[in-house]
Amino acid sequence: METLSYERVINAPKQKIWDVIWNPETYAQWTQFFGHGSVIKSDWQVGGKTYFLNAEGEGLVSTIDTLDEPDHIIFKHLGTVDKDGNEDTRSREIMEWSGFFEKYILIDFEGRTKLHVEVQVDKDRREDMDAGFTKGLEMITKLAEGI
Repeated sequence: METLSYERVINAPKQKIWDVIWNPETYAQWTQFFGHGSVIKSDWQVGGKTYFLNAEGEGLVSTIDTLDEPDHIIFKHLGTVDKDGNEDTRSREIMEWSGFFEKYILIDFEGRTKLHVEVQVDKDRREDMDAGFTKGLEMITKLAEGI
């Protein structure tokens, strides 16, 4: 496991950036670089359920570890979900990485906002994460700044 970090300074207030990241329409736009048709389904409760899904309905089942809108949110990934909605949080393969965190932190930065993202991944996922977050943060910036 390794922790990857990404940062971007955006000329917009924290709440606007937060809304761009988590609004269903704009979420689909910036996460398209991880996979077409990406959606998030969440009860937005600490300890509740959050699903990061692709167009086929497959993806990750997670929980919110901490939430302080619009300052930060930390997801803890628990396992996978298949296209039929079956969750796997206990298989040996899942237990090797279950508990990985994904953090979004928004910081006031000289009249702008610094968006800091950290994600824990297996080393073989680094290239995908680098490509997805590089393009994704660029899209978040364009959407938040109205470019």
